[in-house]
Amino acid sequence: MFASKNFFLAGAAAYLGPATIEYLVVAGGGGGGSTRAGGGGAGGYRTASGFAVTGGSPITVTVGAGGNAGLGGASGSTGNNSVFSSITSAGGGFGAEGGSVGGDGGSGGGGGGNTNQRLGGTATPSGQGNTGGTGNPSGAFNFSSGGGGGAGAVGGNGAASNAGSGGAGSASSISGSSVTYAGGGGGGGYTVPSITAGSGGAGGGANGSSTSTTASNATVNTGGGGGGGGQTGVTGGDGGNGGSGIVIIRYTDTFADITTIGAGLTYTKTTSGGYKIYSFTAGTDSVTF
Repeated sequence: MFASKNFFLAGAAAYLGPATIEYLVVAGGGGGGSTRAGGGGAGGYRTASGFAVTGGSPITVTVGAGGNAGLGGASGSTGNNSVFSSITSAGGGFGAEGGSVGGDGGSGGGGGGNTNQRLGGTATPSGQGNTGGTGNPSGAFNFSSGGGGGAGAVGGNGAASNAGSGGAGSASSISGSSVTYAGGGGGGGYTVPSITAGSGGAGGGANGSSTSTTASNATVNTGGGGGGGGQTGVTGGDGGNGGSGIVIIRYTDTFADITTIGAGLTYTKTTSGGYKIYSFTAGTDSVTF
């Protein structure tokens, strides 16, 4: 009779919450590097339905912050993990400064632009994103950097006249409308020789810079990678910050609300299309159904 609900008795009270939920867990994106630098890799992207929950048992929720931009010729920093219960999405790999390889992460960061090849970072663990693009794969004197990997595509490689673009992210409709998350950051360019900066990947990835100006920051709560800094003459440009992640859960609206949400979490609750939807946009704490 009650197969569609997860009932148990606690004293005289019956649990009226869901037995399973659907989730999207996106980690913070990596920061872009400084000076002919690779774009940051997107945060890891994980989503599924049918995840079992138990009434009265606290569940940890953490929204990962984006990685910091590389400043003064340094690589960016890796994004921070996002967590829902046993599900962990890995922070995006950092975008490399001109002479370094990209960082590993949910998606790999782009390799730096130099006279020799600088590889992009790998997607580690596998299944959450894609590798970053290689800086200057031709080996020619062009200083083109690689774009950061995205949830849906690898980062672009540097080429003779342009830095690599960030890999595209992946779309989800868990919030009630289709939104693309976890795009990689575009690589940084160079004015002499003329190397055009890479564009950020769809899903919050930031554009790189082709001059000594600071690259763009990724969009918050998308897990996008920060843009790679460029260079004008001998003056390097700083990278952009990675975008913070997001955790979204939903379940059929015939079930009760979440009983407790810790004060350390920032969230919104909406109802759409027959679902109750909780979007966690910052912080770490626990929730109890």
